[in-house]
Amino acid sequence: MRKLRSSALRAGGLSLLAAFLAACTVGPDFERPAAPVASRYTRDPLPASTAQADGRAQSFGNRGELQADWWRLFGSEQVDLVVQQAIANSPSLQEAEATLRQSQDSLRAGYGVFYPQVVADAAATRQRSAAREDGLQAPSSIFNLVTVSGTVSYALDVFGGQRRAVEGLRAQADAQGYAAKAALLALSANVVNTVIARSAYEAEVRATEQLVVLQRQQLQLAEVQVRSGTASFAAVLALRGEIAAEQALLAPLRQKISEAGDLLATLEGAPPSDAILPEIELGGLALPADLPVSLPSDLVRQRPDILLAEAQLHAASAGIGVATAAMFPSFNLGATYGASGTQFSNLSAASGRFWSIGPSATIPLFQGGTLWYGRKAAIDAFQFSQANYRQVVLSAFAQVADTLKGLEHDADALQAQVEGLRAANDLLGLVQANYRAGLIGYADVLSADVQVQESTVGYLQAVAQRHQDTVALFVAVGGGWWTASRGAVEGSPP
Repeated sequence: MRKLRSSALRAGGLSLLAAFLAACTVGPDFERPAAPVASRYTRDPLPASTAQADGRAQSFGNRGELQADWWRLFGSEQVDLVVQQAIANSPSLQEAEATLRQSQDSLRAGYGVFYPQVVADAAATRQRSAAREDGLQAPSSIFNLVTVSGTVSYALDVFGGQRRAVEGLRAQADAQGYAAKAALLALSANVVNTVIARSAYEAEVRATEQLVVLQRQQLQLAEVQVRSGTASFAAVLALRGEIAAEQALLAPLRQKISEAGDLLATLEGAPPSDAILPEIELGGLALPADLPVSLPSDLVRQRPDILLAEAQLHAASAGIGVATAAMFPSFNLGATYGASGTQFSNLSAASGRFWSIGPSATIPLFQGGTLWYGRKAAIDAFQFSQANYRQVVLSAFAQVADTLKGLEHDADALQAQVEGLRAANDLLGLVQANYRAGLIGYADVLSADVQVQESTVGYLQAVAQRHQDTVALFVAVGGGWWTASRGAVEGSPP
């Protein structure tokens, strides 16, 4: 009875020891970086909205929700079609998605370490033995050997090295998921920006061509006045210089239109020769009025690049655990059973059966500093990832601040252009009235019309800049991908 109780106590003690060792996972437990406590991005408090410009203001809503397909806020079905075409065919996005699938499959493969490993072996060989190798004087012999065996092994993850390795694989899969989201956001933003730029260039070309037409009419009148002796030839030379300067602007604008079209084709996954480019008027694009601005504490849980840096930090943390566990002993349980004989027919003979079962341990005693410095390298990698994470967060905050200030300044600049264009049109109307009354000549009408066209070009540039900075804000706040992932756990890729 005493022996039975002693055996039970010994077995219970071993069980407790095994449970303790199984729970002993070395390395730091990862904790997400704390969200910033800042309540705003800019030094000065953010106004409720921008100034009125061209009859429209843009309001800034804190903690606002941005829809995942944010490009539809510009109110153009053609823009939506172009973005969808790019999403369906972009090689860069397909590359990111393939990398994501690769990391997910690597994670699934990593889970295999938690299961027993079963291996079956079968061999049939013809051998010649040399008895003198064993110190015998018997002659050598030639014989057949057939062996069939099965082995079951299980690694006891006593110090959690395997668990940390799988944790690192999971973090890498998360990182690739956020990289894919960042690629999608960058692709859609590049498409919309390219569409806006191309439409603005085309509008500028039309305005500049109209300006050149008016300047040539001025030149014809000036030449008539020179021949009649009512004007100096200097006026003709000045107009010729202005016309040449405006014509010189047309070639770079047309080149920019071509480059924008080629870029759009590339983003859509098609060669420039096969691209079908949409005809989108700049004036046909709506300006989003309500701009959601997330709080800094929310931004770090929304922007794909910040979440990517956080996942890389998590993977580096798990790497410390892997390197630490490598410094401790590793334990395995294994069992083998098999049979051997000179031919397949006698494998069932009892004399040919063999088996083994038992634990094994590998204890690193001296590795020349490899394991010690391997752990230090893992710690260095973690510190690098920490610094990288902080830098990504700071850059993200600066980007949001820049775009918010940019939108404020865009409104002021556009309103100035609107007022300048209005003044030029008012002047043109007054000059036309005086011309009809016979008070002035047609040259004054042409001069006023030229000012209108020049003001139109500046107005178009200001409108395009305002639209593109709106796109920049949508990108800066993360693109709204989380609104399409309501069923997913917060902070993890779907």
